[in-house]
Amino acid sequence: MQDEPFSIGRVRIELLSGLTVALALVPEAVAFSFVAGVHPLVGLYAAFIVGLVTAIIGGRPGMISGATGALAVVMVALVAQHGVEYLFATVVLMGLLQMTAGALKWGKFIRLVPHPVMLGFVNGLAIVIFLAQLGQFKVPGTMVDTGHGMGGGEWLSGQPLMVMLGLVALTMAIIWVMPRITRIIPAPLAGIGVVAALVIAFGLNVPRVGDLASIQGGLPSFHIPMVPFNLETFEIILPYAIILAAIGLIESLLTLNLVGEMVGRRGGASQECIAQGIANTVTGFFGGMGGCAMIGQSMINVKSGGRTRIAGIAAALFLLVFILFAAPLIEQIPLAALVGVMFMVVIGTFAWNSLTILRKVPLTDAMVIVLVTAVTVKYDLAIAVVVGVIVSALAYSWNNAKRIHATTKLDESGARVYSIEGPLFFGSAEGFAELFDIEGDPDTVVVDFDQSRVVDQSALQAIETLAGKYQAAGKTLQLRHLSRDCHRLLTKAGNLMIDSDDDPEYMVAVDYGVRTGMLGAGH
Repeated sequence: MQDEPFSIGRVRIELLSGLTVALALVPEAVAFSFVAGVHPLVGLYAAFIVGLVTAIIGGRPGMISGATGALAVVMVALVAQHGVEYLFATVVLMGLLQMTAGALKWGKFIRLVPHPVMLGFVNGLAIVIFLAQLGQFKVPGTMVDTGHGMGGGEWLSGQPLMVMLGLVALTMAIIWVMPRITRIIPAPLAGIGVVAALVIAFGLNVPRVGDLASIQGGLPSFHIPMVPFNLETFEIILPYAIILAAIGLIESLLTLNLVGEMVGRRGGASQECIAQGIANTVTGFFGGMGGCAMIGQSMINVKSGGRTRIAGIAAALFLLVFILFAAPLIEQIPLAALVGVMFMVVIGTFAWNSLTILRKVPLTDAMVIVLVTAVTVKYDLAIAVVVGVIVSALAYSWNNAKRIHATTKLDESGARVYSIEGPLFFGSAEGFAELFDIEGDPDTVVVDFDQSRVVDQSALQAIETLAGKYQAAGKTLQLRHLSRDCHRLLTKAGNLMIDSDDDPEYMVAVDYGVRTGMLGAGH
């Protein structure tokens, strides 16, 4: 689907959506800066630069990027041990790695993520966003440095808690009702505006953005990371850069897919990798902590009507205006309003239908959904997705391994014909070997692969082993309907194949170096 035609109405929607996103970015960037153990401006500059660059050249218009908690929790150990300058150097290297991944078209591998993993990712991230908002229900000024970022603090209680909850509920109610009244103003922006006006007008004593930290600052300036340019520095930052690059790309590409489903767009994975890489490289040279796509803010943008690059660019520029000129005003916004917006994001993001389909889908898929959700909440997104893909792949292999079977018959010459059905690969090789009764078979045996497919090196080895066993038993083995590729790759069994015009054509996934070493040893 192409971007909507340019019009005054479209620009208005995009700008208002960008403003809403920018307001929601402020407390998130500040909070993630605390998590990483850096100054709030380091997170705000990252949100501005990463957001601006990816909005201009990213793979999916409508996506919002900035400083994220998934990256911050990795950064904290580096900052604590080596300092913020090493973080800037790491972010630069992270960006270079991401650009390399984009240039090599590695973004296409996101297609390997199964749908149950996507559901688990969405649900887990919704829970993480919800849990992140709970910190706003603590008394400002009581947060302490736990050594792993900012934590601890005293919970609100009594009247302050009731007022906070009331304002959160009011914000959510406005966001829910507003679309039924008018769509001229994005519902989240209306919720923030109304609740902020009430708090300021009545002088309510509730936590505000300014209670987190001052967001006043100047323009980000070019800054080469002050680290020694030697092998030791590279060895320090490389592991962190690889982890950050992987987490950033996984979260960005999954968010790209999610936003794509909502707005009806496809593709752009490699372009997004390159955009994220450029954004982080630039950010590292301008004193930012790096970032990636933000599912919460992306959902706010899409729900508010943002569909083009204008909204993302506007969000970044509004954020810069806040830092330079409007800090005193923005710092008066009650945190309850922003919490209410994020709670509505949680409700809209969580795949509620996954709760009803758990009993309908295969048990393995249900387990993957729950597993990915739990691992996302407990650890991080990258680990959860990798675990989910591995479990899904193993389940797929196991299911295919059980599919192989054979029907047998005696032909007119008295030979026994084994008609193999199902794929022959590493998972089914053992089951394939168990199909044959070598001692009980007649002197001539035919194995017909017309309904099967030889997939990999293990399959070739299983055929070679079978041929060796029949040869040792003094019996004749014939192989039918194997591909031309199998003809070339098989050695012991190569002279047993019956060539025919209806042989299938497909390639076998095999490491030729391994094949030469293993099969050549028999000669």
